[in-house]
Amino acid sequence: MRTGRASSRDREKVQQLSSVSLQGIQAYGSGMDALDRILGQGLVPGAALLMGGEPGIGKSTLLLQLAGAVAAAGRMVVYASGEESLPQIRARAERLAVLHDKLHAIATSSLEDVLDCLENSPALLIVDSVQTLRSSEAEGLPGNVSQVRAVACELVERCKSCNTTLILVGHVTKDGVLAGPRLLEHMVDTVISLEGDRRQMFRLLRVLKNRFGSNEELLVFQMVQSGMELVEDPSTYFLGVRDPSLSGTAVVMALDGQRPFAVEVQALVTRSYLSIPRRTALGFDVNRLHLLLAVLEKRCKLNFGQVDIYAKVGGGMRLQEPGMDLALVAAVLSSFYDVPLPARAVLWGEVDLNGQIRPVAGNNLRMGQARRLGYNPILHPRGEKGGIGAIAELGARLFRKS
Repeated sequence: MRTGRASSRDREKVQQLSSVSLQGIQAYGSGMDALDRILGQGLVPGAALLMGGEPGIGKSTLLLQLAGAVAAAGRMVVYASGEESLPQIRARAERLAVLHDKLHAIATSSLEDVLDCLENSPALLIVDSVQTLRSSEAEGLPGNVSQVRAVACELVERCKSCNTTLILVGHVTKDGVLAGPRLLEHMVDTVISLEGDRRQMFRLLRVLKNRFGSNEELLVFQMVQSGMELVEDPSTYFLGVRDPSLSGTAVVMALDGQRPFAVEVQALVTRSYLSIPRRTALGFDVNRLHLLLAVLEKRCKLNFGQVDIYAKVGGGMRLQEPGMDLALVAAVLSSFYDVPLPARAVLWGEVDLNGQIRPVAGNNLRMGQARRLGYNPILHPRGEKGGIGAIAELGARLFRKS
């Protein structure tokens, strides 16, 4: 391993861009077609990818499956772990059925040991995790800012020089953001995040940054005994088994990136015995519930002062997009009147403070998916035939009292 600064004759020189060779940097498949699609080109030699996620969410499992798939395609893979021993890694690889002659592993917390693995120029190097490695060139314990910066800089530079694809696993803070210096995200070409609730079966793989493709992509996995299994068509996955004959439920065609999902929004309006009625929201910001209830009271002349209102997003999902406003309003009104919505109804749209239904992003994507899944009626912001302009129209159309 070379130490110290490069001599003047080793330094890179300015070149005419059109003369730069692209030989040897063509992307190759990861063995997971869906992952190749969201990354844009598959795995690019010399590129650096950073994966974040909470402990126990499945990062190591998914990456070991990826390593096995790349190794099965005939490319050398090195899986470097600072968190598990080699017997632990092998046992997990056997459970996932990914053992292969091209799949190598090392258990170490020394950066120098990992760099030595690059002498054989593997196609893929997975480091799990960057916070567990320690460089002799930096001070402090593994995981501190200077160590993470030094480890990441050296790994990225060396992998680019030998055209090895690098995947770094990063820890996250209690707020869900990647731990360590912000520089880490700027250094890499792609940042992905594995999200979900450990008590639920599904996991969401989001692309947050991507120099080789779109950064508005999403994959849905479910955790099974044999590892992470891709959900091929997640459009109705989060609905589960629902009974549309019950009041207080509405289906929203939500949009995450470029992928539309049908998700159930539930509400329960019940008599309150408290001096201050209770408002509870699960899966979205409770302030959104407060705002929409105030709009309903003002624009629809309703009185919620004597009722508790509970609302949640079904399936364990968490929604932050404004398109769920209309479905949330419909679910609250459905429970308030104790009248179920039409069995195949679907809604989306933003509700403003005047009670008007505003358009949201991806209207055509939502409409196409709703029609493909056979929903009817489709209630959405005005602008296309069948749209509605205000929540008063929603109440008149769905909850007209005899």
